[in-house]
Amino acid sequence: MKKTSKLVLLTSFISILSAFAASPMMDTSKVILASGIKSKTPTLSTEEKIVANFKKENNIFLKAIARRESSNDYTIVNKWGYMGKYQFGRSTLDALGYSHITNEEFLSTPFIQEEAMMKLLQSNKYILRREIRRYSGTAVNGVYITESGLLAAAHLAGPGNVKMFLKDNINVRDGFGTSLVNYLDYFSNYKITI
Repeated sequence: MKKTSKLVLLTSFISILSAFAASPMMDTSKVILASGIKSKTPTLSTEEKIVANFKKENNIFLKAIARRESSNDYTIVNKWGYMGKYQFGRSTLDALGYSHITNEEFLSTPFIQEEAMMKLLQSNKYILRREIRRYSGTAVNGVYITESGLLAAAHLAGPGNVKMFLKDNINVRDGFGTSLVNYLDYFSNYKITI
């Protein structure tokens, strides 16, 4: 009886592994089970590894911005009314399509804050696409320019102010005195895919 239940369990296990191995997105490699039976176990495909790495790199960048903006606090509101982990203003949220979300809902819903940040980065990247192509890897007014630095600076001061800096060397500051150049420099070494 014990041999039969072990055999059924082993057969079930092999069937499950085979189902994973048959997945079109998975590479497989041989593994020897304790019983000596060869089976296939799933490993990440090259595409899945690339996607996982991009997510990891983006998360490192986002955590660094959140650390500077709010010490990673989803519930914080500063004295100018900027809210959440990434310190969003109400007008920015409305422009991104969140006018139906109250400030309280925004502050209590981390998913919305993360989604809003991705939308803002994508929007800023589109607005700054020519500047990213033209200036990335160069120095402007003594500041090394990268895509991550440009997107961080646009988060701080807006994409229009980033364009003014690149064109006319106008370096704006936020209410705390943090300059656009500070963000260009501080966030210049991140690999991102937005």
